[in-house]
Amino acid sequence: MMKEDREKEVPGKPELIAVKSFPPYSEMHRVVDFLNKSLKDRNLMFGLSKNRDSGAMIITIYEV
Repeated sequence: MMKEDREKEVPGKPELIAVKSFPPYSEMHRVVDFLNKSLKDRNLMFGLSKNRDSGAMIITIYEV
């Protein structure tokens, strides 16, 4: 994300920090749940999705 785009962000909206895709791992939702619970006080939020076409898992990290 470019600096100009960050300046236009809506206040209070989570800021995207990173996105990473990787091969499917059936227990990844547990890892994301653990990270969300453990790092909540540091204003971090983790998301998990699955690419319908490739089946790859996609983890996203936000600052909230």
